[in-house]
Amino acid sequence: MFTGIVEERGEVVRVTDTGGDSALVAIRGPLVTSDARHGDSIAVNGVCLTVVDVDDAVFTADVMGETLRRSALGALRPGDPVNLERAAALNSRLGGHLVQGHVDGVGELLSREPAAKWETLRFRLPAALSRYVVEKGSITVDGVSLTVAAVGPDWFAVGLIPTTLKLTTLGDRAVGDPVNLEVDVLAKYVERLLGDRLSGGES
Repeated sequence: MFTGIVEERGEVVRVTDTGGDSALVAIRGPLVTSDARHGDSIAVNGVCLTVVDVDDAVFTADVMGETLRRSALGALRPGDPVNLERAAALNSRLGGHLVQGHVDGVGELLSREPAAKWETLRFRLPAALSRYVVEKGSITVDGVSLTVAAVGPDWFAVGLIPTTLKLTTLGDRAVGDPVNLEVDVLAKYVERLLGDRLSGGES
């Protein structure tokens, strides 16, 4: 489990095709590797990956074909910056919201609107996810916990403060870039519970 508060911007060192519709990704992240061990979880652009090895501030992780298909990780190339976050400890502050690291879909940056002290980014929203996104609700974009400022039938907008623009990859995203999206898991649980009740399941 994560909080959507990015700890550092890492860098992709290499992407190795391991065959069988999978890849081995090596990422440099001095902070997140400072206490990382084999089997630990690190979120890379919002995708929970398991550490296979750590060597001189670089960790490697296996990425399955399912993950490559359902996220934007398949587009990563050496030199690309990535948002990194270690799994949350039970005694840590929940600065963002509960993030599983399970990407629900891939969106696309539609526009950027600079303002005096912040910037508004608008993203394409896959139709299957639109019912989970509400104004003032939470959403995770490339691993960053954000508050929805506005929402339409196939888009949503967020406002980014200077710190977020500087410390995450969202400050560098260009129009047309794909992004990983994870909606608030609580919305999905509520839908399931209400669906069971309305369909005559257990109350």
